[in-house]
Amino acid sequence: MTSDVLFALGLTVFAGLSTGIGSLIGFLSKKFNPKFLTAALGFSAGVMIYVSLIEIFVKAKDALTSSFGYRNGYILTVVAFFCGIFLIALIDKLIPSYENPHELNVKQKIAESSAEDKSKLMRMGLFSALAIAIHNFPEGLATFMSGLTDPALGISIAVAVAIHNIPEGLAVSAPVFYATKSRRKAFVLSFLSGLAEPVGALIGYFILRSIFSDATFGVIFAAVAGIMVYISLDELLPTAEEYGEHHIAISGLILGMIVMAISLLLFA
Repeated sequence: MTSDVLFALGLTVFAGLSTGIGSLIGFLSKKFNPKFLTAALGFSAGVMIYVSLIEIFVKAKDALTSSFGYRNGYILTVVAFFCGIFLIALIDKLIPSYENPHELNVKQKIAESSAEDKSKLMRMGLFSALAIAIHNFPEGLATFMSGLTDPALGISIAVAVAIHNIPEGLAVSAPVFYATKSRRKAFVLSFLSGLAEPVGALIGYFILRSIFSDATFGVIFAAVAGIMVYISLDELLPTAEEYGEHHIAISGLILGMIVMAISLLLFA
């Protein structure tokens, strides 16, 4: 592997394994700060929405218009963008969603005295891990492709995805810990769910590298933009709303866009 591929893979590993950070926060923090998490999730959404529509979509359009002409290339970019949205929406529909760890307080109390409820919590944790692992495949490809084509852009997206993955790690580890009382099992399962991101990146790379061209790059990047917009609107912002006040989430969103805009201007 070249140094560019290793760098992009390293970013993907960093983003994916941040699920373990969420798991550790759940174990170590004495007081949960929902407002901070709300702002962080809003910030992550702002970064991902801005970079998808302002940077990634434009790069995809440039690549496809150079290969197929302006009109046909633009049409293909739009089609690939919405195909990315429909792909992640289909995955979201077919795979059960993980439960919000913020809702586990009552279940924790029940689990202490009921074996049946412990079994349900364990099942919830396993389903959460499976759902997050499958959702992380396209995220891994998005982070990897961004890092491969533009290191500065890849770093920004990796940080945004890492923030997004922290509550996912908490969503996996919390029910498993309450069911088994084992921090080790909860952490390992949370950690493994994040490995889907570098695995998805590697699978995508080895499948696509033999047919890689400007046209392939454009289609993938446009689809990646759609995937990231969907994740932001369907997962990040709704979760941010659940954890805190509406205006904190929106403030984080705007701040994320501003930071992303400034970083793109600095590296332009």
